[in-house]
Amino acid sequence: MRLMRMAVLVSVLVLAMSESAYAYVGPGAGFALAGSFFAVFAAVFSAFVMLLTWPVRLLLRFLFGKKAPAKARFKRIVILGLDGLDHGLTTTLLAEGKLPNLAKLRDQGGFQSLGSTLPPISPVAWSSFQTGVNPGKHNIFDFLVPDEQTYQPKMSSVEIRPPRRVLRIGKWKQTFGGPDIRLLRKSRPFWSILSEYGIFNCIIRVPITFPPEKLHGVQLSAMCVPDLRGTQGEFTRYTSRPLDQGRSHGGAVVSVVPQGLKVVSKLAGPPHPSRPELGPLKIPFQVTIGDRDNAVLKIGSETRNLRLGEYTEWIQVKFRSGLTVSVSGVCKFLLLSVEPEFELYVTPINIDPEKPAMQIGYPSVYPIYLAKKQGAYATLGLAEDTWGLNDHVLSDDQFLQQCMDTDRERELMFFDALEKVPRGLCVCVFDGTDRMQHMFWRYHDKLHPARPAEIPESHINAIGDLYQRMDDLVGRTMAKCADTDNLLMVLSDHGFNSFRRGIDLNRWLELNGYLSVDDSRRSEDYLAGIDWQKTRAFAIGLTGIFLNLKTRFSQGIVEDGQEASQLKNEIVSRLEGLLDPLSETRAIKRIYQAAQVYNGPYKNHAPDLIVGYDRGYRVSWEAANGQTTRDVFHMNTRAWSGDHCVDPSVVPGVLFCSQPLLSDRSRLLDIGPTVLDLFGIAVPSYMDGKALAIGDRAGPRANNAENIQGSVS
Repeated sequence: MRLMRMAVLVSVLVLAMSESAYAYVGPGAGFALAGSFFAVFAAVFSAFVMLLTWPVRLLLRFLFGKKAPAKARFKRIVILGLDGLDHGLTTTLLAEGKLPNLAKLRDQGGFQSLGSTLPPISPVAWSSFQTGVNPGKHNIFDFLVPDEQTYQPKMSSVEIRPPRRVLRIGKWKQTFGGPDIRLLRKSRPFWSILSEYGIFNCIIRVPITFPPEKLHGVQLSAMCVPDLRGTQGEFTRYTSRPLDQGRSHGGAVVSVVPQGLKVVSKLAGPPHPSRPELGPLKIPFQVTIGDRDNAVLKIGSETRNLRLGEYTEWIQVKFRSGLTVSVSGVCKFLLLSVEPEFELYVTPINIDPEKPAMQIGYPSVYPIYLAKKQGAYATLGLAEDTWGLNDHVLSDDQFLQQCMDTDRERELMFFDALEKVPRGLCVCVFDGTDRMQHMFWRYHDKLHPARPAEIPESHINAIGDLYQRMDDLVGRTMAKCADTDNLLMVLSDHGFNSFRRGIDLNRWLELNGYLSVDDSRRSEDYLAGIDWQKTRAFAIGLTGIFLNLKTRFSQGIVEDGQEASQLKNEIVSRLEGLLDPLSETRAIKRIYQAAQVYNGPYKNHAPDLIVGYDRGYRVSWEAANGQTTRDVFHMNTRAWSGDHCVDPSVVPGVLFCSQPLLSDRSRLLDIGPTVLDLFGIAVPSYMDGKALAIGDRAGPRANNAENIQGSVS
């Protein structure tokens, strides 16, 4: 039976890996991962082993481990991450008196702009936050990188290798051994160093922590955790409208035909483990319409009332591939319309945190503990369905509800951690601030092309309201950290900026003789139409341009050395002067050469050129997906109207601290070294970040190892 379940697990992984798409820059389907159907058993077993071996581990740490530092200034350090909180907007709202709690924190301690990374993109920035090093040392440069053999885009942070041993008998196959899922972020998180000294860490939803790493403490992974289909977030829309069945940008579209007051269909889950020709595993469901505002859903053993425009709670769905083999997920249903057409939305199917199909936290029992304590919650790396709103499947209000629900789930986790971890390090990142600014910036920017003529009253101040909600969160966090032995930092990984116009870098490269494309395949994704034998440079992802080097790519034509250097200089000099014909303004602030701005063993993995866009600009949607269009500039009329994939000088983040900030300049990669220094631990020499000077306004601090030896109370 165990072998049968492992076969299901591995087959799902291998089959789903064949799909390619995006969540942050495009469609949600994509880069599949898998784990163990024995997660619950493994979690309970690991907890039992940890409990059983605790005295032995404590003795070994006392005899052979590093001792907790005696010069720690604080008993506990709490870091509250508010992804994307913008320094300029925060400063304005502080001056207007609209952020009283952040103002109190500023006055009590300090407030500065926080320098982001190059590029200022979440996976890059949070990787530098964790490790204290530049991208050349942690190996994350974008969301996506091109495969050096196929040129196909792949995720930058995770690699999946299927098991090698496979037994085949006809159409039946049996795999042996588990898949190899690797975190491609290099270097070490600073909490790994804290762990060596016995300091307890609670790390909640920090991006680029998947798959989870061992530490002394607990961790819940975030960005890049897939949904149950193996994608980065694919919703499903059921409709009776006369539309073609298939996929929209970010989700699956399923046609249904109401039978009187009943609608019968199926919810698709992961691929069939042994018979791929059968398609995905599915669960039948039925919706019985009561009136124009109400219906009843029956799926599996669940029966739920559906009310027009209101999400259900999380519903557990089980996909069976045999009598005793199943995998569990959770999703929400939203009745969009009953008449004249039936419309039903289903969120991406999240990995069930109570019965996880793969490891999404450390130890394995931690996600289960949270689910038992607070109920089901979103586990998907990018939990808020931005493409549901971009594709006009969700309304602004419905997307906002998702964001607020996710924030409430995160708050329960965070405040539970603050209660349970009185000593050590607590880090929690709220990313709803990032998602909401992406989607609601059109209401903040009066000149945005996606700004409607009439703005709903509830959304006129959507961004300001968001910042005030976060200010309230900060106030409640401060109340939990009022003890003088606590240090609180509130920070963001980058700021925000309007995204009015997109630039098709591949079209510019084509027009300037650097790239050749088959005109009949111009609209295809993933660089499919490019003639590599005639292409010297190409763009993929959010900020990068790659030279088609002989030493790097399978069909490379550019010689490394002098030829490559001349080509880079030529592209930089011509592209930096790019003017927007609509406004005659420069669209690009600066272009950086990776060899000059990064250092470390992985700098050759970076794009050769990193484009620092100016305010109002970003790579076009098409170019991010590897298409080549007929225009260099594109008007952005999508709901995704704000962005930060620009020059880092345009979008600094924020840093608030409960003690005075004495350093003149703060950078995101300085945070890890600062925490180490405050705990009395020497900053490793390989770190690029420097410990910030933190003042002291409240008298003596914790100064002995016993005070910070980490434990969950």
